[in-house]
Amino acid sequence: MEALPELRVLVLKSNKFDGNMSLASRSNLPFPKLQVLDISENKFVGSLPQKYFKNFRAMMDMKENQTDGDYDYFSIYVEMIINLKGLDQLLKRLLEDFTIIDLSSNKFSGTIPHSIGNLNSLRYLNLSHNNLMGHIPASLGNISVLESLDLSSNKLDGGIPSELTSLTFLAKLNLSMNDLVGQIPQSTQFSTFENDSYVGNLRLCGVPLTRKCNEENGQRMQPEEEEDEPRWLVEFFFGVGYTYKKKKKKKTRKRATPTHRRS
Repeated sequence: MEALPELRVLVLKSNKFDGNMSLASRSNLPFPKLQVLDISENKFVGSLPQKYFKNFRAMMDMKENQTDGDYDYFSIYVEMIINLKGLDQLLKRLLEDFTIIDLSSNKFSGTIPHSIGNLNSLRYLNLSHNNLMGHIPASLGNISVLESLDLSSNKLDGGIPSELTSLTFLAKLNLSMNDLVGQIPQSTQFSTFENDSYVGNLRLCGVPLTRKCNEENGQRMQPEEEEDEPRWLVEFFFGVGYTYKKKKKKKTRKRATPTHRRS
């Protein structure tokens, strides 16, 4: 399929395809005009296909890579069912400005390559439900027209890059079920996202979460009083549903020793 230079839409979702997409390519410029890549809900393994991210010319400055003939022929609506924050939604868009990469629900591992930030005409990016690790690359902030970003249900760590606050068109954000830490960046756009965008990241803090941050380092503040025994440990020994009282540290006061006067 890499030998199809005019291919614009490739949808292989919900099959049983497997294999490694990061193997050596036979083409110098694979998929130069591809605008839609959806291989979600398969069994692909290995690292994300960085070789494609570097060559998706139609997702880099799309208008500059289109000819007049392309515009006339492809000025039609494309209808696709895409997954936005866990919900399948029917999307109708003009193909001339519609770009999406959906690699969700596979078995991809490794890190998210910085080169994906070069796709500055990309509008929908879904890498959720894989085994991706490492930090969220700050280069994602370069995708200025990005409307939906879903990195949920991976093993990502580190903080949320402040560069993402420059994504003024971002309408959907899902970073839930990772291991992200620190304060959630604040901006006009980020103020529109609710708790479900961050749920499952136990070390995140700041608005819209109820967890407050330490002013010095932006980390989550620990509660003043901790339970002597974690709940899971108590339930392990005594069974689920066991009711126990939270132990509090009590300050002991020294009693004055009575003195006897000698007569």
